[in-house]
Amino acid sequence: MSDYFQTNFQRQSVAVTNSAVGSPLIDTNDVSGKIALTIADAGSDRKAGDILLLRVADVSYLADYFVVMTGYSRVQVRAIADAIEDKVETEWQRRPLRIEGKSEATWIVQDYGEVIVHIMLPKEREFYNLEAFWGHAERIEVPTSVDGGGKPT
Repeated sequence: MSDYFQTNFQRQSVAVTNSAVGSPLIDTNDVSGKIALTIADAGSDRKAGDILLLRVADVSYLADYFVVMTGYSRVQVRAIADAIEDKVETEWQRRPLRIEGKSEATWIVQDYGEVIVHIMLPKEREFYNLEAFWGHAERIEVPTSVDGGGKPT
């Protein structure tokens, strides 16, 4: 990876940002939206930082939602992934169709079909900048359990 590339792009996208809490954006009949919120909640429980839901259904055939979050160590990235798997299996009786990157734990991708989860270390998140790449998708900010995100103090 080349480090000079990282600072040339804005991390924030220009898409509309909405809050998931009490939001009419995730319809009560939207199962994939509810699964995405469950995933975000599991990440928050494990102190993931910068949790973001991207509604990509209107701009991509890959999924309805991407859930992007940051873990601050490889151990935490794995713990977040495990917590997501456990919570989604408990609440929705669903297992990921595919998981990639768990052995390296710098960027784990969990594919639940209509929801794709990206759990990354800060360096990978900044470099790949999915927020900007999917900037035309609708952003739904998710509050974390700790003010200011899950970054350890």
